[in-house]
Amino acid sequence: MAREKLTAGRVADFRCPRGRAQAFLWDAKVSGLALRVTAGGARTYVFQSRLKDGATLRMTIGEPATWSIPAAQAEARRLQGLIDQGKDPRAERATTVAAHAAEREAAKLERARREVSGLDAWRAYCGDRASQWGAIHLADHERMVQAGGKPRERTRGKVTKPGPLRTLLEPPLAEIDAEAVEQWVVRETKDRPTTAALGFRLMRAFVNWCAEHPEYRHIVRADACAAKRTREKIGKPKARTDALQREQLRAWFAEVRKLAPVPAAYLQCLLLTGARREELMQLRWKDVDFRWKALRLRDKVEGERTIPLTPYAAALLRDLQARNATPPPVPRRLRQKAASEPRQVRHWKSSPWVFASPSAASGRLQDPRGAHTQALAAAGLPHLTLHGLRRSFGTLAEWVECPVGIVAQIQGHKPSAIAEKHYRVRPLDLLRLWHERIEAWMLAEAGIEAPRAEPAKGAPALRAVPSSVK
Repeated sequence: MAREKLTAGRVADFRCPRGRAQAFLWDAKVSGLALRVTAGGARTYVFQSRLKDGATLRMTIGEPATWSIPAAQAEARRLQGLIDQGKDPRAERATTVAAHAAEREAAKLERARREVSGLDAWRAYCGDRASQWGAIHLADHERMVQAGGKPRERTRGKVTKPGPLRTLLEPPLAEIDAEAVEQWVVRETKDRPTTAALGFRLMRAFVNWCAEHPEYRHIVRADACAAKRTREKIGKPKARTDALQREQLRAWFAEVRKLAPVPAAYLQCLLLTGARREELMQLRWKDVDFRWKALRLRDKVEGERTIPLTPYAAALLRDLQARNATPPPVPRRLRQKAASEPRQVRHWKSSPWVFASPSAASGRLQDPRGAHTQALAAAGLPHLTLHGLRRSFGTLAEWVECPVGIVAQIQGHKPSAIAEKHYRVRPLDLLRLWHERIEAWMLAEAGIEAPRAEPAKGAPALRAVPSSVK
């Protein structure tokens, strides 16, 4: 290879001959240094040498615009010195690049530590998990971090308070450690221990999510909710045992049936089906099959389940269906003023919700707890939650000796045994057989005449078997 002394003029004038992809101008002063020029005009200093094992090495140093000739020569000598020591310059460069990348990542992480607040991560967490949560669970997360200061609905001048977790999550996520969580627990448990316990459980799930998320796992303190003394201050959640007893059914039904039609039907169906409160509230008319006597409910375990529609529950829903199909009464002044059909009637349409509520923004029943509390007070019964009615169904079903697996399937419980999970495939008719027995027993205890169970339309009528055949 011809070698020449590299000068500024020679480097600037060197061109790649026509018909060739690249050309090299080798330095006569430093062995292995060359100026490479491509047919497209790209110009770079390169270093070429041979490693101890005989392999040829060629590395790019840089462009003449940024590397002077003395600097390129010094770099070529340094690379040759590494080869003389038995080292591969490429490995040395890779180590340097990795170190610089690590420094940039550390700087980025440090910025994230200062900039990402707990509230930012909480919003990302809720957005990621919202599709897996129910409406109430999502509302609990939103309420825990609400800003406060907004007027409450149906109150006079009162404003909402900031959510319990807001003050804890406002600082940067990296600053939320075990000590901060413990101080929050001590402060919150003084006035609202139940809310503090819920907030701590939600916070613990949030921290666990952050610890597994690639964007937050290097920022969050994974042990923020792991301190034993903090968990002891919260205490273990106590299982509720509120449920209707057999002797309380008569008083409960008597007062609940005096309520407005929609909450009265809802509360009775909640007891007679053992469904979750939101599953029944979200029931639509398209999910009610009067012909085949079935209800299709949204299930948080399986996504959806179908349960029998028992005779008394069907009678309650038929009454609501008739009310839903009846237009609202038109005021007399409008009837006299408009000769044609009034505007209110022209634009009226029935609600798609079974338990409709025209005054609610969603169009359906939202919170029947007030009506239920009123009925319990009138009946002289102790406090009973809406979930207590679901618990009552499972408890009272034992009086008719209903198999536990059937009760669990009606209520939407996850199978707890191998046999239930893999070897029990119960048709709806089998569930209906026991479900109607449970309803009939409850109504008999309440002193209510049970409607006659009619076979589904299109189904063959049952025929009694002669005693001789038995």
